[in-house]
Amino acid sequence: MQITIDLPTDLEQDLIRQAAQSNISLQTLIIETLRQRTQTTSGSISQWSDVILSYEGNPDFPAIESYRDDLLPTCEPDLF
Repeated sequence: MQITIDLPTDLEQDLIRQAAQSNISLQTLIIETLRQRTQTTSGSISQWSDVILSYEGNPDFPAIESYRDDLLPTCEPDLF
């Protein structure tokens, strides 16, 4: 399939630069980017960065369970 799109000049230049830096063709860069994007939206690839996924938190921070006794009980609305 062949698709023609008009890119803004700044985006075109960014893509050309990234393709050159990666030593791949512009077409390959665009195809890989589109594949990655379609996989991400379907949920098969995490949208969280490695920085977020590797975060371990503060070990001195109290566990959320320690606050459960302070919560108000849930009230069920009367439906009828």
